[in-house]
Amino acid sequence: MNEKDEDATLTANALKAMAHPLRWRIVCTLGDDELSVREIVDKIGTSQSNISQHLEQLRNNNIVTSRKDANRIFYRIRNNQLLTLIGNMREVLCHTNLSDWPPAE
Repeated sequence: MNEKDEDATLTANALKAMAHPLRWRIVCTLGDDELSVREIVDKIGTSQSNISQHLEQLRNNNIVTSRKDANRIFYRIRNNQLLTLIGNMREVLCHTNLSDWPPAE
């Protein structure tokens, strides 16, 4: 596999990871914030184990990054370019969900 094929595969896998409805909600909930798993659970309203599994998928596909502080893990979108991409995707695809986008800087 050449470098262009690898890039295309990584990009496709990242888009696939965000394409799941719950993972998309997680990404949109994070915006430009850093949130603990508990905060994400509270905002989305599903189980902590479910959120953790989906966060792991997003982390494995380089969408989010995490840091541990004592016994809490905090997640955020990996970089500003991803925030821009997510904002553009919302603008194009989610016209009814723009009231909280773009995130305040």
